Amino acid sequence: MKRFILTGAPGAGKTTLIRALAQRGYAVVEEAATDVIAERQAAGVAEPWTEPSFIDRIVAAQRTRRRAPCEAAVQFHDRSAVCTYALALHLRRPVTAALAAELEAIARENAFERRVLFVRNIGFVEPTAARRISFEESLAFEATHERAYRELGFDPVDIGAGPLEQRLAALLAAAEG
Repeated sequence: MKRFILTGAPGAGKTTLIRALAQRGYAVVEEAATDVIAERQAAGVAEPWTEPSFIDRIVAAQRTRRRAPCEAAVQFHDRSAVCTYALALHLRRPVTAALAAELEAIARENAFERRVLFVRNIGFVEPTAARRISFEESLAFEATHERAYRELGFDPVDIGAGPLEQRLAALLAAAEG
């Protein structure tokens, strides 16, 4: 199976693209961090990203989702453990043993295609309960993501800003290419 990662800045439109892919019948894997944040906020933790266990919670969810059975020939993932590595760098958190082990596993297993679909920012960030980041911070985070992927041997392929159908066509062309 070919597994492609969609990555990029918060609010760039990755989830919108993942949902469009799912509507067109592609196998997709939803982002883990947003679900971890929502789960912890529902448990009364206002800012889960401040918890020491935050990175490991995301890694555990990503590992479970990555390992879930799938019969499709192609699968698209909204983020990966490399994104969690970028998040740890951005938050100035240590790379935990769980994160290091997951990064080693995806490298050893060649779990993802080396071409990463890098969804570029759209010029603004819309805040949500899980996304409390300024546009300027999101640009720095975008740069951290790109460095992390390149450092770990991935090849980011730009999916520029534009209408959904245009971005979707660029994404599918990059995945085929």
